[in-house]
Amino acid sequence: MDRRVVGFRQDVAGEWVVVMECGHERHVRHDPPWTVREWVLTEAGRMSWVGRGMECVVCAGEAG
Repeated sequence: MDRRVVGFRQDVAGEWVVVMECGHERHVRHDPPWTVREWVLTEAGRMSWVGRGMECVVCAGEAG
């Protein structure tokens, strides 16, 4: 279930975490070749996701 991205934060290990409008959070990593998310490496890239929808696996699980 898509939820709007409202911001980002870093966890204690320095990994980026998406904060969604529903209050849930999701780690987003650039870990090629498995996961390619180059946009997470720069502030401009992260800010380009604010306001956009991203899958919230917690909400999707609650709905299913």
